[in-house]
Amino acid sequence: MSEFKTLLSSKTFWGALVAVLASLLSLFGYQIGVAEQSELISIGTSIAGAAGGLFAIYGRVVASKRIGGGQ
Repeated sequence: MSEFKTLLSSKTFWGALVAVLASLLSLFGYQIGVAEQSELISIGTSIAGAAGGLFAIYGRVVASKRIGGGQ
């Protein structure tokens, strides 16, 4: 496995974050079921993907140098 991905595009990261949040919420009497946790993971990865795309577009718009072939 030689490919890399960002932390925010990792479902493991989002799963761990949701598990921690669910544990913390249970301390205050709130319960998040398995189905809801799965949905939150999907939402988190979708938002991270969209944010990454928007950040890439923003970076290209404000860039001070153009993309070229080195000529």
